[in-house]
Amino acid sequence: MHRFSWLVFLLALGCRPQERASLPRDRTDLLTSGTWVDLSHDFSSETIYWPTAKPFALAVVSAEVTPAGYYYAANDFSTSEHSGTHLDAPIHFAEGRHTADQVPLDRLIGPAVVLDVVAKADADRDYRLDLPALERWEREHGRIPEGTIVLLRTGWSSRWPDKKRYLGTMKAGPAGVAELHFPGIDSSAARWLAAERRVKAVGIDTPSLDYGQSTTFDAHRILLGENIPAFENLTSLERLPPTGAFVVALPMKIKGGSGGPLRIVALTP
Repeated sequence: MHRFSWLVFLLALGCRPQERASLPRDRTDLLTSGTWVDLSHDFSSETIYWPTAKPFALAVVSAEVTPAGYYYAANDFSTSEHSGTHLDAPIHFAEGRHTADQVPLDRLIGPAVVLDVVAKADADRDYRLDLPALERWEREHGRIPEGTIVLLRTGWSSRWPDKKRYLGTMKAGPAGVAELHFPGIDSSAARWLAAERRVKAVGIDTPSLDYGQSTTFDAHRILLGENIPAFENLTSLERLPPTGAFVVALPMKIKGGSGGPLRIVALTP
């Protein structure tokens, strides 16, 4: 959709309930003519997590008919911040930057572009998106506008929930970290996206912005250092066009958090 159409869409979302019932037809059509795509993995016993992180756990508190005759269900859950589909708040790798609760909403919502590097990642599981790849993408699809959410599709989500294929290892702890192998973003690309295109957020369908064997986490340090949040362990990016999608990413609002579980969706034209 055109930029004006997205502006109208946002205005529609911002209307008070009593106004929404009488929205002009061109606004309501925007909400029904596109297709919503869920870019989030389920949280479950199959959720993949960093080798040094605690896994997701769900404990049933109640799932039964009460003595009063009605059904009641409730659970307790626990998870590390950086497991499954999640937000990396800038403070995760940059002291003094935004915590999870401080990330502005306009960093989490906006037009998106999708960079497809599946063929490269299939050929090299340690592939890193570099600046020449970004320049080639722009020659084909046009300049990435300022304020865009950039999503990198490596095809890695097709390996979920096979931990060995997704991470490269079944090991936990530091031994597992040493055996991580998956694609990521090169420092040259991260620096260019931050400084030259001033993107608002970056997402990827792997466990990390940086490739698995990174020990310096340059992409994290560069992007998060500019208060650019990251979305990791995404899925279904193959359902989005290279340009024209609109992303809404709403993480758990953890006060002081370095990240948190994320529900992220996209509206396609």
